[in-house]
Amino acid sequence: MKVFCVRIGTKYGEEYEDYIEEKLSDYDVHWIRQPFDNRVELQWNKMLPMNLDIDDPVCVMDIDVILMNDFKLIFDYPIQRGEFIGAPDWWQNRDDYHLNGGFFKYYPKDCKYIFDKFMKDPKYWQQYYINNGTTIGPVNGEQYFVEDSVNEQLTLKLLPNAWFTRWTNAGDHTWKSNINKLYKEKSGNEYLNIDEFHPDIKFVHYTFAMNKPR
Repeated sequence: MKVFCVRIGTKYGEEYEDYIEEKLSDYDVHWIRQPFDNRVELQWNKMLPMNLDIDDPVCVMDIDVILMNDFKLIFDYPIQRGEFIGAPDWWQNRDDYHLNGGFFKYYPKDCKYIFDKFMKDPKYWQQYYINNGTTIGPVNGEQYFVEDSVNEQLTLKLLPNAWFTRWTNAGDHTWKSNINKLYKEKSGNEYLNIDEFHPDIKFVHYTFAMNKPR
């Protein structure tokens, strides 16, 4: 199983690569350290594996994460041709979008049309979801582009809500209380984090600006 990660720029140090490679030592980890095209910014370089000429599925993931418990169930989750598997974004609690950009699994050849669509005008798409108010800039929106594009031709399958969460190291007790309540509603589990994470949690995504897991 090939796993692709993007680490471009100086926001995250080499220790993030060390962590991912240690946790995923049973997989074939590939790093995207430079834009594959000078028009493509930061996390939008996650589009690159969709252009691979291989027949096997790949995983693409963010690196501002903690992997815990039986996390390999995520990477080994079964997939069929014509399917696109992704992490849920239940903490956003939105009605319009449901896919989180932190983890994708797909067959690259199934997604070549998504890559081609993006590369026809990468500058347009990198601003599209900022300009229409779906998200905020300066660089954002790749998960919304992927979700919209997947729904054009593929079957989107989200992994269980109980396996994923967003989290912060900051002492925002109100935020933590609210996300615990929402997790209970979305997963059916009694709690998300009480001194430690629920044993169902496998993937913790630290996505706040300047809030890093290590």
